Order: sequence, then structure tokens, then C-alpha cells
Amino acid sequence: MNRSWYVIRTSPHSENLAADSLARGGHEVFFPRVLSPQPSRRRTDAPLFPGYLFLRCDPDPAMWPSVHQLPGVTGWVRFGGVVPKVPDEVVSGLANRVQTINEGGGLRTHFRAGNQVRVVSGAMDHLAEVVHDSKSPQSRVKVLMQFLGRLVTTEVPWHTLRRTQEGTSVAGRAGGVRRTRGGGRWVRGFGPRAAPSM
Repeated sequence: MNRSWYVIRTSPHSENLAADSLARGGHEVFFPRVLSPQPSRRRTDAPLFPGYLFLRCDPDPAMWPSVHQLPGVTGWVRFGGVVPKVPDEVVSGLANRVQTINEGGGLRTHFRAGNQVRVVSGAMDHLAEVVHDSKSPQSRVKVLMQFLGRLVTTEVPWHTLRRTQEGTSVAGRAGGVRRTRGGGRWVRGFGPRAAPSM
């Protein structure tokens, strides 16, 4: 009888341990991992679905491995007490998607020209508008922002950008973005101490 795919849950941050435990037991595992644009010292990839793995086994529950006893595994994913099958085409589609993502350099946030964003880096927090998105996870995003009363363009890492409410252009209002609260109190991200160096 053909084997089917099912989903199992793992303990937090234990996907690699669980996948290794299952593989050592001779089980077929699909663990979708994508390249991380910000790799850690230990890994250059990250789980696409944190806390979940796909396991292929006999469709007869009596033949299922006792996954609860394996390190890093917490059990089967159930809905109404039933462990649902995952169609083969869904798993193969995910595998193709993971390959495409990794060939493109991994997961990252994309921005469009005109997106209103905040540039957040350390103590700096500036309102800005995207001029041009980065071409790769390693390249930078070109933005337009107010600095010391002037509009300047600069390039910043994509991971320092946070989406904000659309509709207010950095340069669109008279006087641009509000920089003080009155009484000489600077809005966070503006003032002599806020430098746009990245």
C-alpha cells in the first residue's frame, strides 16, 4: 500500500532535533527549510513552518511510528481527533516552492517604490519612503527621508525597515514630516542626534 504524508508537531525550536531523530529511525521526513538572509553563527537556514514537520508513513494508524517518544517530537497534528493526510502534490509543490525561494536567496520582505516605512536601527527611528527595493537579500533598499530639515536619499538594509500607515508622503505635506512636538522637543528619529548612517 502506498504511504501517505502527515504532519507532526515539534517542541519549540526543536525542528532539527526532531527531523534528525526521525531520519535516524529510518523514517521519510520532509523538513522545509529556507535560507535566512540573516544567518546565525550556527545555521544558515530556518524552518519554513516553525514547529511542524512532514512525515511519510503507512496509512494504517496501527503501523505508525511511536513519534511521541522521539526527541523533539510532541505528536501528530489532529483535527477533531483525526490525523489528516497531506496530498502528495501539496508536499511536492512545497518542495518546489522551497527550492525557488532558496535559489532567490531566501526569505525577505519586499517593498515597492512609494511604500511608507520606518527605518529602525538601534536608537534611530526615521520615517521614510521607498525609492527602490533591494535586488537581493544582501543588497540595500534606497529610501527618501527627512533629516535635519532636508530630504535625503540613502540606502539601508531591508531588515531595518518597518511598514507604516500609507497615505502620508515624507515630502508630500507642507514642511514634510513633523519633526518637533513644540517647545523644542524633537519627535523620535529627528534632531541633531539622529544620524542616517547605517
